[in-house]
Amino acid sequence: MPRMLDVSDDVRAEIGDEEVDRLLAGDNAPGAYDCTSCRTPGNTEQERTSTVLFVGQETAVLAFAHATCVPSQVVPVSEDQLRGAVRSITGEDSAPPSAEAPYAPPAPAAPAAPHASTSYFPGPAAPVPSPAPSLVSPAPVLSSVSPAAGSHAPAPSGEAPVPQQAVLGVTSGVVLVGQEACAALVVEPTAPIIRPGSISHGDEFLQLLSEQGFAPVVDLGRPPAPNPGWSVLLAMGRLHAVLMPAPGGGRPVAWWQAHSPMPLSEGWRSAVGRAQRVLVYAAAAGTIGTQPREDQLRAALDRAAARGALVGASMPLAGT
Repeated sequence: MPRMLDVSDDVRAEIGDEEVDRLLAGDNAPGAYDCTSCRTPGNTEQERTSTVLFVGQETAVLAFAHATCVPSQVVPVSEDQLRGAVRSITGEDSAPPSAEAPYAPPAPAAPAAPHASTSYFPGPAAPVPSPAPSLVSPAPVLSSVSPAAGSHAPAPSGEAPVPQQAVLGVTSGVVLVGQEACAALVVEPTAPIIRPGSISHGDEFLQLLSEQGFAPVVDLGRPPAPNPGWSVLLAMGRLHAVLMPAPGGGRPVAWWQAHSPMPLSEGWRSAVGRAQRVLVYAAAAGTIGTQPREDQLRAALDRAAARGALVGASMPLAGT
């Protein structure tokens, strides 16, 4: 049976006209699927469905999403991210509810090798299908980049501090903003962040983010303003990265990237599905801490905002 699929020009260029024809005819596309964005059920025979192609260095995964959630697009990810996404589909991955990633200086993306294969995944409830014909078009690799570098470790007396790579901790939670339950991410480094090349001993994390478009948060009763060019990458219902504009234009790059896809609660995904945005808050090291419950997380955010120690931005899902 023909499928109600949206296939962007970028996706078509990657998988080829013949494969697109087979998808539209229903040969390779599933009927029922779980949306790769909101994780709720969809059906390609009954509603407009976007084809979303995740491409790594050697492999690619074609997933499906409600057309109202995200448009059809090509999403470049690292090979590790792609394998993590596949593990999340097949149930082989059990990542913790928070994740950490190094906070490193910007690095150029390395050229990718041609894709060895493309797999088609309708969602975690369906069996994993066989690989489809291989692709030949290379795609860039998403590298871990950020606007600033690490922290200063203690040094012997009389010597300059030794630069070390800081680590960003990211926690997800549902935050009540006014009368609306909003999906939020809270970013906090494990140590003070120092500007690359700086000899300062102070924490410059919030200043660096302000220079990247984040705004001070003084009242959690109002959502932070959008930060143009920034977005949050979800795949198969898990958090993969926070993306920032690439220097000089081009495809966005990862400001923060999970070591393994980060699971998100059903309530968090539902809030994203309703609002199509994520509120990203950031605080200096030691400001928020580890909070076991969402009400305690909100209280810690309120305290940080009252002290002028919180910045934030509202971000769409990647591609929207």
